[in-house]
Amino acid sequence: MNVLEINVLVLAYLGDTIYENYVRRYLISKGISNVNDLQTASISYVSAKAQASFLTKLLEENFFTDEEVSVIKRARNYKSSSHPKNCDILTYKHATGLEAVIGYLDLVHRNSRVDEIMKKILGGDSDVSLR
Repeated sequence: MNVLEINVLVLAYLGDTIYENYVRRYLISKGISNVNDLQTASISYVSAKAQASFLTKLLEENFFTDEEVSVIKRARNYKSSSHPKNCDILTYKHATGLEAVIGYLDLVHRNSRVDEIMKKILGGDSDVSLR
């Protein structure tokens, strides 16, 4: 299977679940034990606006490799006719780019790189991993 030929929305679909699991594990590791509190705290990480902001910051820092930027650009440029009602199309496309690169890295078994990205997003003191 050539991962680069997989539809970027499929990569984002996978990346979304991986991303959210990292965030959930991180918040639980911080001692949040109430489900409603977990849900509220997760919004600052999993919303499209938050994801787009994280992606923009990492791009400005040249954090991604050329290969990763290529996947991100493919996802951002993908022609989509729909987006969530609670954000604009540009924000949605940036969030999709972040999710797509995480899904891509997972499929090519670069789990340590996913860990690096999520550590950067969640904060340097984060030691959360799905592996």
